[in-house]
Amino acid sequence: MYRSHVLVCSGTGCTSSGCVEVQENLEKELSNNKLENEVKLIQTGCHGLCELGPIVIVYPEGTSYFRVEGKDVKELVEEHLLKGRPVDRLMYKEPISEEQVPYYNDINFYKKQSRIVLRNCGYIDPESIEEYIARGGYDGLSRALSEFSQDEVIEEVKESGLRGRGGAGFPTGVKWGFARQAPGDKKYIICNADEGDPGAFMDRSILEGDPHSVIEGMAIGGYAIGADEGYIYVRAEYPLAIKRLRKALEAAEGLGLLGENILGTGFNFKLKIKEGAGAFVCGEETALMASIEGNRGMPRPRPPFPAQKGLWGKPSNINNVETLACVPVILSEGAGSFNSVGTENSKGTKVFALTGKINNTGLVEVPMGIKIKDIIYTIGGGIQEDKAFKAVQIGGPSGGCLPEDKIDLPVDYDSLTQAGAIMGSGGLVVMDEETCIVDVARFFLKFTQTESCGKCTPCREGTKRMLEILERITQGEGKEGDVELLEELGSMVKETSLCGLGQTAPNPVLSTTKHFRDEYNAHILDRRCPAGACSDLLIYKILEDKCKGCTKCVKACPQDAITGEKKEVHVIDQDKCIKCGACVDQCKFEAIVLG
Repeated sequence: MYRSHVLVCSGTGCTSSGCVEVQENLEKELSNNKLENEVKLIQTGCHGLCELGPIVIVYPEGTSYFRVEGKDVKELVEEHLLKGRPVDRLMYKEPISEEQVPYYNDINFYKKQSRIVLRNCGYIDPESIEEYIARGGYDGLSRALSEFSQDEVIEEVKESGLRGRGGAGFPTGVKWGFARQAPGDKKYIICNADEGDPGAFMDRSILEGDPHSVIEGMAIGGYAIGADEGYIYVRAEYPLAIKRLRKALEAAEGLGLLGENILGTGFNFKLKIKEGAGAFVCGEETALMASIEGNRGMPRPRPPFPAQKGLWGKPSNINNVETLACVPVILSEGAGSFNSVGTENSKGTKVFALTGKINNTGLVEVPMGIKIKDIIYTIGGGIQEDKAFKAVQIGGPSGGCLPEDKIDLPVDYDSLTQAGAIMGSGGLVVMDEETCIVDVARFFLKFTQTESCGKCTPCREGTKRMLEILERITQGEGKEGDVELLEELGSMVKETSLCGLGQTAPNPVLSTTKHFRDEYNAHILDRRCPAGACSDLLIYKILEDKCKGCTKCVKACPQDAITGEKKEVHVIDQDKCIKCGACVDQCKFEAIVLG
């Protein structure tokens, strides 16, 4: 028995912030103070509040510390663990009220969440199967194999209302039923862990923090559809996730939870890891399977669907990481428990990667139906520097931008679709008043255009033409009729592209031309960027009545574009100005403004 447990977040975010040094110093200080037999040190998966990492939590009381550095460890051990005096300066402060919050569970970021998928992340050592089992792990698989027939498992998943968390939101139980009914004695179940959305890290964090939940979900799915083999397709850019997955597979095989005659029931199931090379299009089912087979990852027309003819021509079922992580809970606690959360047509919870101009960036899991406003202001802590909210991009590069008048919209599949966005895999990017919405559309379209595999003409050529128009607009060379042309091209690309990449690529453009038409018009008609973000449309000028001739702007300008004698009004040579804004940052008289 230990009198305290010290949990150190060791997700990728905290690792990049220095958690390894924190953990090593903790080991050293515990040993120096002969506390190694009284205090247990545990590395965990992601706690979610990534911006404030490395995160350290001391139990049983749950005192949490943020942005802990290696140099803080000595004080933390001596004060908290030896003298029982928490270290106030390392505690969390609410962004708006600046109230200090000592305990993990009292922080608004965590209080407003409902954690089903992330139930173990931050609580257990992801490399310990014993800790996963101690939290109820593999109970769902045990129940499925001993108490349910294959069809009953599928009915339980249907009853739960679980829909695919990878983007389309197709009912998981129905999908499993198709694969179950498909003829053939060899079937596959595949986990799509090819997470490539800009700003998204949900799947990576689940795999790093709780790999057994995905493995268990796959084993249950394999049993349900009649598969004896499965693949986890994970991008090679996720080395920590792959490392922990490999350890988890080895541990599960060692305890007879994978392999032959699982739990003595006669069910055989093995899993393999396939490392992807990081092509966004491989998130599409048929492209993913082509990649596993050793071919170039390109989609093919459907039908036949994977359930009919999938991996190596055999019936296959593909779910993403988050979907599979829900399955063990449904089988262990019952469909009723799962579907008691959420809305009528969107059950359970959704994990979002909350990023952008927001105070609390990180990983959050919220009940379906929660308002966008609650995610941004209650959980996210509001907009940075108290600036005005402008829009939120939901659904990753294929999602849509929603304006301020949609901030009360409930987060569920149907509401988002009606508003012109999609749930997507879970990227949620918040933008403030200084974000140029046209440039945002250009950014996301550039991503999908670059990632297009080029197989079908609408996606290959259509997105390229759209990107050219957007680049012209942001460079001050837009023409009347460009918006209408963007909408016409966007609709064509959506309707005629071969796979989901092309069918959703125009969404950021179409949603912004719908909700932010004035901003497009300002760029095209007035040659002006209202947000002051498009450098080609900016003109800095010096106000004569405010300039004191202090020369600070002259010294700051990297192009020598500003001239003027001391104590006289300065001027900017527009031909030399590169619009870097360095002069504005230096002027304390607010004499330099955008013209």
